[in-house]
Amino acid sequence: MKTLLALLFACCVGLAAPARAETGTDPLTGLSSGNFEQIAHGIDALALSGDPRAAAIIGALQAGRLFVRPDHALFIKTDEGGFADAATGQAAPDVMASALKPVRVNNAVRRAIDAALGSLRLFAADAATRKTAAEAVFTSRDPAAIPALDRALAKESDPQARRVMQQARAAALLSSSDASEADRLDAVAVMRDRGDIEARSLLESLSGQPPKVAAAIATAVASLNRIEQLWTLLQSAYYGLSLGSVLLLAATGLAITFGVMGVINMAHGEMVMLGAYVTFMVQEVIRAHAPGLFGLSLPIAIPLAFLVSGGIGMAIERGLIRFLYGRPLETLLATWGLSLMLQQAVRSIFGANNREVGTPAWMSGATTLGGLNLTYNRLYIILFAIAVLFALMAVLRYTPIGLQMRAVTQNRRMAAAMGIRTPWVDALTFGLGSGVAGMAGVALSQIDNVSPNLGQGYIIDSFMVVVFGGVGNLWGTAVAAITLGIVNKFLEPVAGAVLGKIVVLVLLILFIQRRPRGLFPLKGRAVEA
Repeated sequence: MKTLLALLFACCVGLAAPARAETGTDPLTGLSSGNFEQIAHGIDALALSGDPRAAAIIGALQAGRLFVRPDHALFIKTDEGGFADAATGQAAPDVMASALKPVRVNNAVRRAIDAALGSLRLFAADAATRKTAAEAVFTSRDPAAIPALDRALAKESDPQARRVMQQARAAALLSSSDASEADRLDAVAVMRDRGDIEARSLLESLSGQPPKVAAAIATAVASLNRIEQLWTLLQSAYYGLSLGSVLLLAATGLAITFGVMGVINMAHGEMVMLGAYVTFMVQEVIRAHAPGLFGLSLPIAIPLAFLVSGGIGMAIERGLIRFLYGRPLETLLATWGLSLMLQQAVRSIFGANNREVGTPAWMSGATTLGGLNLTYNRLYIILFAIAVLFALMAVLRYTPIGLQMRAVTQNRRMAAAMGIRTPWVDALTFGLGSGVAGMAGVALSQIDNVSPNLGQGYIIDSFMVVVFGGVGNLWGTAVAAITLGIVNKFLEPVAGAVLGKIVVLVLLILFIQRRPRGLFPLKGRAVEA
């Protein structure tokens, strides 16, 4: 009898053992266990299994909607409150909620869920999603994702997504303790080709590598350091170009008035400030009455700022400046006093605090070009400055007022003898220069504080640009603005902002001693005087 029982027990064990082995290969078995480690292993196995239901099951576990029955069967709670079989996705109407328990998770399981979902997104239908998933794997550097990356690379057809997947695989290989030396060398080459800060940081963090791999890493890091220095120089040049475009906008109007009229207008900065406040008022009206037009607030503000600042400029010329021609000291003092009056008037109307000027959605954010970070607001200001420069050149060259302004610049008496009304040319010129300053204020409202003191920060730099480039020469103004902007940005990291300004001023003084008429001098009334 005992022998018979022993034989029956052996047979049962023999029959049950294959069943357990077969069940152990099923990833769902780990999920249905009560052991957190087995659940994490089950998640990893399910993510690598290629099961089309893997994303739904792991997503349900993440959302707390995966339940287990005492017989280890798994069910997903639906949005309607019912249950569906996790393995097949078919509805299970006979399953009672009282017979189920939720699959428990802890921090280790949550990390496994995040890694698994990231790997599963490598097979998404959208190429952008696959690329984002590969970037996430690159950041995590999880060697467990290598099999999923291999399968994804075998199917990937999008060049950009494929490149990021290769980089993610290289990062995971370098973080793996099982990778061969050849694989590590290939991974270092991939990181070197990537060439960004993340790749360099990854290579610098590696230690304990074989001698050949360590040598390749040192060479790659040195190369990436040189590349980073080059991108840093290009980034500084871009910042200098954006600063130069700001100086160009602020100085262009001054170049016109100073070049044609010989007037040292210390209130020019307040014309810039008025343009910024016009932008503020336009946005306030749009917010109150037509919020849907906020994206067009800057295009609406540009012509309004030109008209407001230009009109005030003409009023200043007719009411004050025309009585002080030929008296530069009195003109300087009068316009300086006028600038204080305008500042106080704005302070009384709008208050002394900074005013908020919003940035439209199309000017927000940034884009990358290699190692360059190009902010949209600076990029649009650069393009706007170029457009203003060429528009002014067209006005001066092809319009009647432009021809008259050039005639008055070259020989005022001869122009008057030819019938040109020089007083009205003076007024229109002053209005044009002030209007351009108002448009500069619209652009500056996107990168600077809108306050009554806005113009004071640009008036001295504007005079420096005009004198350096050549009085009355727009090309000279553009070259001088870009030059001073780039020099400032290259000096700031070395000497600091304040000392850099001092160095630029000293260099400008030395330059003017050799070329007192600037880079591109023009013959005009100011020069002849």
